Amino acid sequence: MSLSLNEVAAQARKAARGAGYSWGMAEEAGRAARWLCAQGLDGCGLLLAALRRADTGGPGACPLAAGVMLSDGAAALSTASLAYRSVVAPALILPFAAGAAQALDRPVTVAWEGVEAVTDGTALSLAASGDAVLSGATDVTIRQGGTFAAPRAVCGRATPEPETWAALTALAERTHAPVTDGSRLRGAGAGLSDND
Repeated sequence: MSLSLNEVAAQARKAARGAGYSWGMAEEAGRAARWLCAQGLDGCGLLLAALRRADTGGPGACPLAAGVMLSDGAAALSTASLAYRSVVAPALILPFAAGAAQALDRPVTVAWEGVEAVTDGTALSLAASGDAVLSGATDVTIRQGGTFAAPRAVCGRATPEPETWAALTALAERTHAPVTDGSRLRGAGAGLSDND
């Protein structure tokens, strides 16, 4: 499956809204999934892990909420590092770290067990052991600075697993209004007679 980054962002927004996030947080989710896919990471799978936690009320901190706090408090990185405990799908914080790096005009490092990621605001340098990027709940540290090594190649398309895309679609469909005879009479769909 090959999708445009815009398709990913749109579906991610709707899926986040379907999982119960506000529209503002859903917008952030769409941007985060798109940015991760552009970096060649599984932005759809990472977002799905976070949305499932939110949808079921499972344990672990929300990476989207942590990312928004990072964006809002980027200036705090100039004097101290930030730490979040037990973050689900911590790679979802990386797009927000990129925004902080742009705001600070300095690289930002995000680290969790087995992973050290450095972003200059646009590109991403990633050192990871095995599948640590796809970690479940783990502690995350964010600090200003870091050595920006070779950046990851930028991708123009996303390639989510079909099962992941189907699960995001199922969440997104929760945002659809139910079909009623009244809505059909007012012009929704094909009306009451679908004989074309």
